Amino acid sequence: MGLLAVSVLAAGCEANFGADEWADWTVTVNYTAVESYHDGPREPVRGCADADCTDPDAEIGLLPSDFIAAVREEGTGRITSGAHAGTYLNWSYDTGFWLDSAPRDAAGDILRPFQSAAADGLDPGTRLRLTDCGIIDPEAADACARFRSAEWFVGDEFIPGFGGPHHLDLYVGEENAPDFTDTADFVLFAGATVEPVV
Repeated sequence: MGLLAVSVLAAGCEANFGADEWADWTVTVNYTAVESYHDGPREPVRGCADADCTDPDAEIGLLPSDFIAAVREEGTGRITSGAHAGTYLNWSYDTGFWLDSAPRDAAGDILRPFQSAAADGLDPGTRLRLTDCGIIDPEAADACARFRSAEWFVGDEFIPGFGGPHHLDLYVGEENAPDFTDTADFVLFAGATVEPVV
């Protein structure tokens, strides 16, 4: 879900947030859907067939309905069949679908696993660490450690109506198994604590 820099923005953000404002966050994840892990009847997709969007209503092709739904939900997916195999199908609420060479956020910046993040109310460029995962299941301890070891970079906001205060969405890369949302990388941390990196 621009990823640019650093301490001035983070310090400014910190100035507007008291210490307690960095506590009690909901942390979710987003990922790049992979067509081969999805099924459903194939449906036509139209959008921008190139990064310049010379035709916003170009015919992109027929893709599985489950994959299309996942791309709408996550914002990005990798096509694995047909003429566009290996190409990324990205989506944003204001642009619609577009083909690209990389998974990107709504601002057009490349999404980077265990780096890119989205949040409402934080300046683009704010760097964060997850310092406490909050309320988690015991089996999520390893996943918590992995997320805490990363440094996250806010470069996007939520689709209107899906975010809100104290909600952080972390990008984990491509799904790597069927039913990815049932795997350890697809986490939900409630009551988490984050801190700005300055």
